[in-house]
Amino acid sequence: MNASRTNTSRHTVSRPSTTGRTRIARRLAVVGGVAASAVVLLAGPALAHVSVQPVGEAAKGGYATVNFKVPNERDDASTVKLEVNFPTEHPLASVAPQAVPGWKIAVTKSKLAKPIEMHGKQITEAVSKVTWTAASGGGVAPGYFQQFPLSVGQLPEDADQLVFKTLQTYDNDEVVRWIDAPTEGAEPESPAPVLTLTAASEDGHGAAPDDKAGADTAGDDDKAGTDQASTESKGGDGESAASSDSSDGMARGLGIAGIVIGVAGVAYGVLGGRRRTPPSTGTPAS
Repeated sequence: MNASRTNTSRHTVSRPSTTGRTRIARRLAVVGGVAASAVVLLAGPALAHVSVQPVGEAAKGGYATVNFKVPNERDDASTVKLEVNFPTEHPLASVAPQAVPGWKIAVTKSKLAKPIEMHGKQITEAVSKVTWTAASGGGVAPGYFQQFPLSVGQLPEDADQLVFKTLQTYDNDEVVRWIDAPTEGAEPESPAPVLTLTAASEDGHGAAPDDKAGADTAGDDDKAGTDQASTESKGGDGESAASSDSSDGMARGLGIAGIVIGVAGVAYGVLGGRRRTPPSTGTPAS
């Protein structure tokens, strides 16, 4: 009799049913998918495009060294050409590119509709476009980016920014047109690189337009070139590493956000499954 009661008791102990386990698995799958989608949505605005940044600052009325940063956004093609068009409403008479290993550089000048004065001289033409073309078999491969440095001046005193409409060409003949001007409140689909100008220094210029300033600018260019060459030697074939401090920080932030969302979802799913598990109805054997 006791043996019979014992066997009955053992068989009446409740365990999560197959249906319950299936529901929990489905819940975890859904939560994981939501977490992954959230990470993708957060990463969307961080998609790279051609941009321009000064080395230091770009002060109104002065001179600056700027870098055009060109990421490769394709998985099956390399960037082999970059065309940067200069704003005609604010012509820059002085534009000097820095040599980039593995790339040919062409500087195009155009006549100005209205001459400008620089250092007491009348300037009748200015740079309208700079074109970089990769040597045969070279270019910016998938997963890499390249920087293209320029020394520019004299920056306008009556503008807060300069817009450089840019064309990026891949070796499969695809041309991406980064030409959309910035709009307030929303980023264009294909934004043009924008150089933000800072306030002029107390003497009214960002840098003194004399021989010393030119030497300082050249020194900055040489240092940038040395750093660039070092980076390229590590990436191979004139290609830079596919990350920077800012992109690394963004990637870490997105990764952490995804982990937090995923862990919270898993915990919610498991706890929800436990709440639905019926309590044990077993009776201890006598």
